[in-house]
Amino acid sequence: MFGEAFWVSLAFIVFAAAVYRPVGKMMSAALDGRAQRIQEELDEAVRLREEAQALLAGYERQQNEALEQAEAILDHARDEAERMAQHAGETLEELVRRREQQALERIARAEDEATAEVRAAAVDLAIAATRKLVASELDDERHAKLVDDAIGDLDGKLH
Repeated sequence: MFGEAFWVSLAFIVFAAAVYRPVGKMMSAALDGRAQRIQEELDEAVRLREEAQALLAGYERQQNEALEQAEAILDHARDEAERMAQHAGETLEELVRRREQQALERIARAEDEATAEVRAAAVDLAIAATRKLVASELDDERHAKLVDDAIGDLDGKLH
C-alpha cells in the first residue's frame, strides 16, 4: 500500500522533526549568545563613549581653566608692568628734581663766589685808586694831621 517514496518521505519528516528540536535549540542558543555578545559590545561602546565624553569635558574644563589662568597671568603682568613704569617715572622725576636742585645750588654757590670775587676786586681797585688819589694829593703836613686825627679816634673807639 505505501510505496517507497512514502516511507522515505515519512523517514525524512521524522528525521527532520527529531533534528529540528536540538538544531533549533542550538541555533537559538547560538543566536542568543551572539545577540548577548552584540548587546555587551554595544553596552561597552556606550560606556566607552560616555567615558570619552567625560574625558573630553574634563579636558575642555582644564583648557578653560588654563585659559583663565593665562588671562589672569597676563592681567597681573600688565598691572605689574604698569606699576613698574609708574614707579620708574616717579623715580626719574625724583632724580631729575634732585639733579635740578643740585644744579641750582651749584649756580647759587658760583654766583656767591663770583659776587665775592667782584667785591674783592672792587675793594682792591678802590683801595688802589684811593692810595693813588691820596698819594697824589696828600702833602707831608696833611699826612701828619690825618695820622694824628686817626690816633685820636682810636682812643675813643677802643673804650
